[in-house]
Amino acid sequence: MRLMLSLLFITKRKQQTLEEKVILIQQGDHTLRDDLIQTYKPFIAKSVSAICKRYINETDDEFSIGLIAFNEAIQKFSSDKGNSLLSFADILIKRRVIDYIRQQARAKTIAINFESDQFDTESSRSSIEDEISIKDYRKKTEEQQRKEEIVQFQQKLQEFGLSFHDLVEQAPKHSDARENAIEVARILVNQEDLKQQLLAKKRLPIKQLESKVSLSRKTIERNRKYIMAIALILMGDFHYLRDYLKGVLEK
Repeated sequence: MRLMLSLLFITKRKQQTLEEKVILIQQGDHTLRDDLIQTYKPFIAKSVSAICKRYINETDDEFSIGLIAFNEAIQKFSSDKGNSLLSFADILIKRRVIDYIRQQARAKTIAINFESDQFDTESSRSSIEDEISIKDYRKKTEEQQRKEEIVQFQQKLQEFGLSFHDLVEQAPKHSDARENAIEVARILVNQEDLKQQLLAKKRLPIKQLESKVSLSRKTIERNRKYIMAIALILMGDFHYLRDYLKGVLEK
């Protein structure tokens, strides 16, 4: 599956990674920090919801705890320890939310039953580095989230008459062509009228796009399915798939 994703999205241009951004933030770039937190709010909500077993939105106290934990993860993250920022943040967010729920439960004398072998009080106070099962847990949760996201993406593709196999077969072979197609998708998503046409009619508004990009109509038509798929990723809650696109998205 990762090979298929790479065939779809990988480009030659070296771009700033998420971890490199974190280094700049740790050096004092507060604007970049605010932008990063804003971008990953859906990721934070997803991590918090996994612990709370219910939908979490930005007005919930638990979301605020997750937001603070994500910022803490940015400040404490170090690539030398072998973790990605997102896996580190996911664990830290869940740990902080669990601590918060326990505090609330004690204050209200409500018994909340968590599995002691995974989230006992002592381990919740221990540092991320001292968590014995952190490596296995990180790999398991990240892989599970990636699989769930790909399944969701496949379902979304079906709504538009697309399949993952079609995209792999028809993805532009050259990196420049892929970058051009992704740029067309970005323009589409940023134009509200074009985006609504795509969502309503389930097909690419080629005629309207032709006047807004430097590519020919023939080129747009040839890459129609690929452009639609990229647009769906940009419009959806697909964090891992967006990572494959960040080389272009972060220009």
